[in-house]
Parts: sequence; structure tokens; C-alpha cells
Amino acid sequence: MFSVRAMTEADITAVSAIRVAGWKAAYVGIVPQSYLDDMTVEADAEQRRLRFVQPRERMINLVAVDEHSAVVGWACLGPYRGTEAGPAAGELYALYVQPTLRGAGIGRTLLDAVDAHAADLDFDTLLLWVLTDNLPARRFYEQAGCVADGAGQADDYDGVAVHEVRYRRMVPGNADHSAPGGAAPDTGSWAPLNLQGVLRSERAGAAADGQ
Repeated sequence: MFSVRAMTEADITAVSAIRVAGWKAAYVGIVPQSYLDDMTVEADAEQRRLRFVQPRERMINLVAVDEHSAVVGWACLGPYRGTEAGPAAGELYALYVQPTLRGAGIGRTLLDAVDAHAADLDFDTLLLWVLTDNLPARRFYEQAGCVADGAGQADDYDGVAVHEVRYRRMVPGNADHSAPGGAAPDTGSWAPLNLQGVLRSERAGAAADGQ
């Protein structure tokens, strides 16, 4: 049985451990191995702690916990970091589940909580970026009602361009306030990443189908 609550500073190390494990499990063969090998929980937690105390406006971090209160998943939501989508567009910056617990429904539990908080924050649309070659994550989001909207971008990892695709999802309850149709892709407005409140290379795509 899993529940979701707001993340606290005490959760930072656990969240960083899940994020690093998620990258090393999901991105083998997609992101250069040298980049993955250099990732450490300690470095991730150090950067995350600095940004956690100064979050962006309308940003929230959520953690999924098990019956023993252990952190088993993490999601981060806030305003869209591009410029073309409007103030009512939110972004799912990240969604990660402990790799050994994939298939237990934690990812969908977190996504449901993200929807509820997005509605409370008056977002009518959620946008998220997923690595193009991360097919399990793409299936997960497509099964949850997310639709690729045609926008794309690439980020550099150890000299290798890794491509991403953008997905769009209407926020239940607020979707009737959204503008008709998809926003025009703006592949340049989101790179380099805005580092206020979230780390470079956060993305929603470590989720896999069945989570």
C-alpha cells in the first residue's frame, strides 16, 4: 500500500538515491555510459538540497511512501519552463520510482497526485519531456492519456546529443479552461534548462509502463 505526501528536506537523500538508480536502470544505451557512471547520490543530493530551500513559485515535490514510511517514488511539478505555452501550463519535471518496485502501481499513484495538485495550482495542461528512445516511459505516459504534441529538443551528455519528445496531458477538472489545440512547438525555448528549483537533466521519463 502506497501513499503520497509532500516532500521534506529529510527526504532529499532518498529521492536522490531513487533518481540516480532510475537513470542507471532506464537510460543504459540511451545516455552515454560515462555520464551514468559519474552520477552519484551524494552529488545529486548536494545540488538538490541547495535548490530545495529556494523552490520556484508554484512548484511542488511529492514523494510516494510505503507502509513503513520509506520513500519509494518522487515527482516534481511546477510551471512550464518554456515561453510559448502560457501561464496555465504546468510541467511534470520528474517522475521516478525505485527500479526494484516497478510494476507495483507507484508511478500511476504519483501521477494521480500530480493531477490533483496541478488542479489546485490552476494549471489546465501538463507538459513533460521524455527521452525519445525511452520507450517504456513513453508507453506509460501514453497509457495515462498523454499525447506527443510534435515538439522536440536535444540535450548534450558528454558530447552526445540525446533527443527528447514533448507530451501533453489535460489536467482533469481544469481541461475545459485550456486553449483549443496544441501550442506551436518551440524547440529552442527550453534549452539550456532553467536551473531554478530543479536540477539539470530532470525529466519525467524514468517512469515505465506498469508503474
